[in-house]
Amino acid sequence: MTKKLIPFGGYHAGHPWYYRLGGPIPTPRQIKAEVESKDYRGYLAGDIDAAAVKSEPQRSETLRALREQVLGDLRRDLARYRECAQELRTFRCAEEQDDRPLTCNIYLAISLKVSHLTNDFANLRTIDDALSVQGDLFEF
Repeated sequence: MTKKLIPFGGYHAGHPWYYRLGGPIPTPRQIKAEVESKDYRGYLAGDIDAAAVKSEPQRSETLRALREQVLGDLRRDLARYRECAQELRTFRCAEEQDDRPLTCNIYLAISLKVSHLTNDFANLRTIDDALSVQGDLFEF
């Protein structure tokens, strides 16, 4: 069972202060589960909706092309997210941590990657929902 993301110190995982205050690093599965529990459709929702009303075969082709684009983004974002998470773990383990500035690029980097993964997962869900509906073959 995937553990639910809980705000830490009043902040969510997409905010740099969540990490500065010592919030746990969420797993990609936790981020995906959080997206699935919400109604957020992703920043491409308008493009996906526009593609979904096209007639076949343009509808399916456009949606599949968008899906491939988002999957590529997801792969890159996951790779960078893992790097950021490792950097944060190393950063937290280093000595004299309290002397570091409150606004640190490591906190910003991982919070941005959480936001990117949130959008990737939401976009994929929206695309898959659109692809699961049979398009009109004859534009009636």
